[in-house]
Amino acid sequence: MIQEFDRVILTSDISEYSLEEGDIGTVVLVHQGDKGYEVEFVTLDGETVAIVSLHSIQVCPLVEEKLRDRR
Repeated sequence: MIQEFDRVILTSDISEYSLEEGDIGTVVLVHQGDKGYEVEFVTLDGETVAIVSLHSIQVCPLVEEKLRDRR
């Protein structure tokens, strides 16, 4: 179960915000028992790129093992 302040991975591109599959964001709000999320994406400098409303199928929980596999 994804909760507020969990980090998540984007599962598809969202071109209108220049976000790509694999981008990592932080959940800032959970909608209707995990049906959707408000997710903030930031640069490495901490500058907000976008805060986006996403359906649950558009993100998956960030698991450290998944990060290591992508390297």
